[in-house]
Amino acid sequence: MPYSGYTDLASRDEVYDLVRECVERVNADLAGEPEIATSQIHRFLILHKELDADDGELTRTRKVRRNSIGEKYLELVSALYDGRTAVHVNAQVRYEDGRTGTYSADLKIRDAKTFPPAAAQKAA
Repeated sequence: MPYSGYTDLASRDEVYDLVRECVERVNADLAGEPEIATSQIHRFLILHKELDADDGELTRTRKVRRNSIGEKYLELVSALYDGRTAVHVNAQVRYEDGRTGTYSADLKIRDAKTFPPAAAQKAA
């Protein structure tokens, strides 16, 4: 699949379909484990950019800075829970050469199939 960069690739329906298929496979596996069956992913989106240490989103050892992510992407997280099918984002991005730019787009939010816990299926 030809693409011009991460942002282009992340916005494609084919990529969303691929991610959805992977999420649904994981959800099916989770349904088979009674202790974590309720931890399935219901909705997802693909960020407009990769997480980056220079933006304070990752440590230098590539660990996610949860507090920073929680604050920076609060609107996106809220959109996942309030039923929207898209969320508009305006973001400043820093390029590898140090330049900065502004990015504006509507990120798609997709639903993923979830499965009843296996214990409930066996009891039925």
